Amino acid sequence: MQLVRGLHNLLPLTQGCVATIGNFDGVHRGHQAILARLRERAIELGVPSCVVIFEPQPREYFGPDTAPARLTRLREKLELLAAEGVDRVLCLAFNRRLRELSAAEFVRQVLVEGLRIKHLEVGDDFRFGCDRSGDFAFLVQAGEQQGFTVEAALTVELDGDRVSSTRVRQALQAGELELVERLLGRPYALAGRVLHGQKLARQLGSPTANVQLKRRKAPLTGVFLVRAQCQGKSFQGVANIGQRPTVAGDGSPHLEVHLLQFAGDLYGQRLTVQFHHKLRDEQRFASLEALKTAIDADVAAARAYWLGQPLD
Repeated sequence: MQLVRGLHNLLPLTQGCVATIGNFDGVHRGHQAILARLRERAIELGVPSCVVIFEPQPREYFGPDTAPARLTRLREKLELLAAEGVDRVLCLAFNRRLRELSAAEFVRQVLVEGLRIKHLEVGDDFRFGCDRSGDFAFLVQAGEQQGFTVEAALTVELDGDRVSSTRVRQALQAGELELVERLLGRPYALAGRVLHGQKLARQLGSPTANVQLKRRKAPLTGVFLVRAQCQGKSFQGVANIGQRPTVAGDGSPHLEVHLLQFAGDLYGQRLTVQFHHKLRDEQRFASLEALKTAIDADVAAARAYWLGQPLD
């Protein structure tokens, strides 16, 4: 899959494309349906498929402190889009210049002159351009004038409700990981490099991998039963994600993973952690001894779940 950053890098690309536009946060089953139809249109027209995304996401630009937690960072999103067979991703910097583009200028600069678009797939509630002045009807009219077709993206429902990134976030916050897996079509996962931490868990008898998240917010918190993948190998374990209130955390989210039946050095390796079942909420304990007791209970629960070892 080709990643194109900025419109100026599209100039040599003249064959046109079919495209869709959005955040694609999580690349859930609703997104997957859009991408499947995009692939079909690309084959029919003999051109590449293209997904247009923004960095930062618009809500992060307008309100970084109030924007919802991302389901996927850019790297994770790109990996998921590539797995769905997308040919090209155009990543546009969402800045003042882009924000102030009128709907007509967005169509001209991005869709017509930049992408040389043949077909566009968007939701019928899609809004764009300065002050969100452009809508689906505007795009249809522009397409008739500029020679591209526009189609309303499919809506995917699960249990009678629309599949959306917001619904995935709500399910994550509620610890409903089976529902999350149904909405995504896969277990929810976070990935990052293993860094040196305070090594407190090692001192407490349960060494953990400290996974770098590079996030302002995490979409879930608590203690979870997890699977972790690293260098083609899979490990079972238990993980805590949160702000480590007992040991005076720095206010940013941390992911610490204890792997069962593992001995070795993971420092510097990229670890992908899948969340399968929530054990409990993150807690502030009165002492390190109380924290150790809770960690020991979490590890015992993980051994019982993954390895069938009975709890004491």
